[in-house]
Amino acid sequence: MPRHALLFDLDGTLIDSIQLLLESMHFAFAGQERAPTTEQWVAGIGTPLRTQLAEWCDGAEAVEALATRYREYQTIHLARLTTVYPGVPETIAWARAAGHATALVTSKGRGMTGRSLEQVGLASSFDAIVTFEETARHKPLPDPVLLALDRLGLPARSALFVGDSPHDMHAGRAAGVRTAAAQWGPFSREELAVAAPDYWMNSMTELPGIVATLAS
Repeated sequence: MPRHALLFDLDGTLIDSIQLLLESMHFAFAGQERAPTTEQWVAGIGTPLRTQLAEWCDGAEAVEALATRYREYQTIHLARLTTVYPGVPETIAWARAAGHATALVTSKGRGMTGRSLEQVGLASSFDAIVTFEETARHKPLPDPVLLALDRLGLPARSALFVGDSPHDMHAGRAAGVRTAAAQWGPFSREELAVAAPDYWMNSMTELPGIVATLAS
């Protein structure tokens, strides 16, 4: 089997942390005059936190204040509200045993990414990890995906990016890699279809079958 670069988003793809993200948002915005609805916040999941917050704040100081409150709640409740999706550990173990290169491509910060991976037992599962701090531009732009490929030393034509959001699909397509839409996250099939994924997944355990169809 040829060696492929298998890239993964984190929240909503590998780990079920959506309730944590929503509760953190509600806590951060409590008492604020302007606040997003649940639907509005979900639409931004997959982009950097401060990018989401900036839409509802007047100035950088307000963004930082809300980011601090958000992170405080997230840190306290991470263990309670973060679990791994079914089939994820086994599928990533399969990928590594088969000789494929694995990378995490997330808009989450380095510290919270590390704590989340430790929580679900995936801390040693990736050959490369690209977090928010490592690129000037973020999903849905291709920069994080391209950085992951550079670190893995593999070309875009050998890669597949698995993600649950349109932002993931757009970033993968812009980077020239094939994309697989994880339908167990918070985005509907209709929302994902706009980004034209190459593959649809109902379970992470479908990944070996998709990889088998990839050209060498």
